[in-house]
Amino acid sequence: MELVAALADLVLPSACAGCGAERVPLRFGACAECVAALEALTPFPAVPVPPPPGMPPCTAVGAYAGPLRGALLAYKERGRHRLARPLGALLAGSVAAAAVRGGGGPGVPLLLVPVPSTASAVRARHGDHMARLAAHAVRRLRENGWQADVHRPLRALPKPDATTLDAPGRLAAAESSLTIRRARIRVSRRRPTMRSTLIVVDDIVTTGATLAAVTNRLTEANMQVTGAATLAATRLRWAGPARQGDFRRMSRQGSKVPVSVPQMRGDYRASAR
Repeated sequence: MELVAALADLVLPSACAGCGAERVPLRFGACAECVAALEALTPFPAVPVPPPPGMPPCTAVGAYAGPLRGALLAYKERGRHRLARPLGALLAGSVAAAAVRGGGGPGVPLLLVPVPSTASAVRARHGDHMARLAAHAVRRLRENGWQADVHRPLRALPKPDATTLDAPGRLAAAESSLTIRRARIRVSRRRPTMRSTLIVVDDIVTTGATLAAVTNRLTEANMQVTGAATLAATRLRWAGPARQGDFRRMSRQGSKVPVSVPQMRGDYRASAR
């Protein structure tokens, strides 16, 4: 896998996914400077203002800006699917932080529920981008001792363009577009998933409507959501500085506990120098 990735960057050269720089050494599509910026990100609580009804506690890795925004756009909209691995590693860190924040840890089963994509989005992006990221995140979490798995009990139907809706309208549209896959819910009830730390995962949090809608649907199926984890949060949706500071202090204190939060250094650094 490492050799294939390195050869792909030589045979199929492209600009850095994070900053757009050309003719620079890449590692899974990012230059050394962007890798350093991404590695420096620290999970924090992302709270929409105001939070929609049903919004779970949400953790994000960074602002939807700079290298993180560039990498996400390259992955989602430009077909650079090899970015799924490092972005999945970042998502794993967000999930781990959200799970610890909710009282979980490596000794407790951890269930990731990715926000589903519509059929048209899956076709346009040549796959379900969140399902792919969740799979990579689970792989990284397992490597770090977590009992992690992915569960996909929801299906997404077409919905109106969210940019034309206010916050209540976004929530209503998101909820009406989600349907429960009853067969998958029945399967989950035959497993110990109901005792798991359940984290909803998405790429970006803006108003929180999608995360709230998914949580509300899962609650209807008697699945208790512990929290949500995303890669990015729009700047206007961050928690206030005091709350971010409190969480960072809590994270430093939590580092004394034997909990391993996955990092992405193994995916990038070797050939980014």
